[in-house]
Amino acid sequence: MPSCVIEVCRPYTPAEEEALMESVHEALVEAFRIAPANRNVTLLVHAPHRFMGRPDCPDPTRLTNVSIHVLPGRSLAAKRRLYRAICERLQALGVPPACVLIRLHEMSAENIAVRGGQAVCDIELGYPLDV
Repeated sequence: MPSCVIEVCRPYTPAEEEALMESVHEALVEAFRIAPANRNVTLLVHAPHRFMGRPDCPDPTRLTNVSIHVLPGRSLAAKRRLYRAICERLQALGVPPACVLIRLHEMSAENIAVRGGQAVCDIELGYPLDV
């Protein structure tokens, strides 16, 4: 159920783009124990001159921002697992960890709608939030 947006500032091949999205999704499955079928990942590729990054990134062409919208309830330990898992997976794809910014946005269940406009607070998700 988490919704992810990955933003980068360089072109990737279609296979590399899919690998970036799969990496973030796999990290969510591992850290937050969501069902693998709960996929909602978008990749945005910005022109380099439209993406200003941090000076500690050793390769500015690899700047990568990951924004994830989730329901509240995950423990700090689960969030730390998520951050590590994302950085490890992206590093395997050539993105230095210092070039990764992860923003986790917790949204209450009444502020998200799925399955034809149903508020999430009114449905059974099928996975725990208290991991």
